[in-house]
Amino acid sequence: MDARPLLIVALLALGGCAGDSGDVSDPTEPLPARSLEITVSSGTAGEETTWSLTCDPAGGTHPTPAAACGVLDEAADPFAPVPDDMACTQIYGGPETASITGTWEGENIAATYERTNGCEIARWDALAAVLTPLGLTRAANAVNASTDPG
Repeated sequence: MDARPLLIVALLALGGCAGDSGDVSDPTEPLPARSLEITVSSGTAGEETTWSLTCDPAGGTHPTPAAACGVLDEAADPFAPVPDDMACTQIYGGPETASITGTWEGENIAATYERTNGCEIARWDALAAVLTPLGLTRAANAVNASTDPG
């Protein structure tokens, strides 16, 4: 009996076990305990931005990950909704909406944010570095430009 076909099969099987470790992630490696996806909509059709954010260390596609992680670290319960029995001023803050999904401190997160009343505006503003980091920069630049004597 010719052993060459068995040898070829064995070599092919061994070759299939060797892979490019740069392209394959270890499925047993846990995801970061603080890994979020943040989506913010301006309220205008098609104007939506999505960022990833990881903390410890701060990273992802979020424009200011360190600031965002710092705000989330200091917030008492950043993902909690406004309580149903909370009395809120009926002030409309704009059409913007946001969602945060992912994992934070080992807990699954699915939170939504809007600016439809005073409570929701306060909740949004508490996470401004997370939800509107570029908007804050534009606002600060506008203030600086208007007060610049030169």
